Amino acid sequence: MKYSTRKACIEDSEFIYKILFYYSEKKLLLPRSYNQIYENIRDFFIIESENGELVGCAALHVFWKDLVEIRSLAVSEEHKGKGCGRLLVEACIKEALNLGIGKVFALTYQVEFFQKVGFKNIEKEELPHKIWSDCLNCVKFPDCDEVSLVWTKEKT
Repeated sequence: MKYSTRKACIEDSEFIYKILFYYSEKKLLLPRSYNQIYENIRDFFIIESENGELVGCAALHVFWKDLVEIRSLAVSEEHKGKGCGRLLVEACIKEALNLGIGKVFALTYQVEFFQKVGFKNIEKEELPHKIWSDCLNCVKFPDCDEVSLVWTKEKT
């Protein structure tokens, strides 16, 4: 089966909400309210199958002039292991590079997946903009058990 990624639109909001809620119930990612999704819809990418079925999403959120985060990465159970997550991460990285940003991070429980797509482990303290803007208001703060990883564009 072939998949394609695209920027999300308002009509995708219900799908995004439902898939993120599903994984948040499993404690695999943080939930997002409809309000958060609407306010940040331009951050989201959607992946769909060749028959138009929505199968996953991811968001790229800008934190600073040189730092963006991949967040809310989710792929439906039926489509896991088929390269959908990788395609979403690649779409996010491409967008970051188009913005002129060569440093992309993620806070995740899916460490092996992110390592396979080129991310390296870092300490959360290396992400002060994330900590001061998001983490302080998170239900997991200060006992967050997510792992922080970063992808950096290689200098040529």
